[in-house]
Amino acid sequence: MKLRPEGVSLKVGSKGPSLEGKTVPVLRRPEVSDGAKISALANSCEPLDGNSAYSYLLLCHHFADTCSVAELDGEIVGFLSGYLPPDREGVFFVWQVAVDPRMRGRGFGKLLIREVLRRPALTNCRFMETTITPSNEISRRLFRSLARDLEARCSVSSCFSEEDFGQENHEAEDLFCIGPLQLERVI
Repeated sequence: MKLRPEGVSLKVGSKGPSLEGKTVPVLRRPEVSDGAKISALANSCEPLDGNSAYSYLLLCHHFADTCSVAELDGEIVGFLSGYLPPDREGVFFVWQVAVDPRMRGRGFGKLLIREVLRRPALTNCRFMETTITPSNEISRRLFRSLARDLEARCSVSSCFSEEDFGQENHEAEDLFCIGPLQLERVI
């Protein structure tokens, strides 16, 4: 099932649907057959942590209701992975937002997040969380901007220290908590 932002009038152009002259992606739930392509995309999107193709296959298979793909001309150009933590009712955790470097700056990350927030699986969602390294300014701006758009608070606190990653050379991760969400504002 392919979705586009609700309430948005699109016209089909030569490269895909367009909105006010801008090409917009088709947004949909991921399928297992997308796993390898999503893995290649995510692993090409610095500064995201790379994961195995197997992990993306599992996300597509087990968490399709809380993940989303952005597609242009049959090519996957964006992916959002997220899940509902089983012990934290009302929380949606965004694990990764990957946008093809050629497509950055077009709002695809926000489109992916909004598309998932509108799904029935998130009806009771009141807060969205994610972790972001201090040096990942693109993601920090994305989530702060989204909080403003949704008229929600965005609090930032320490989550994982560098030491928590053991021998892996990894920056600390800050927890961004956005909410309370009023999902009727997600358009």
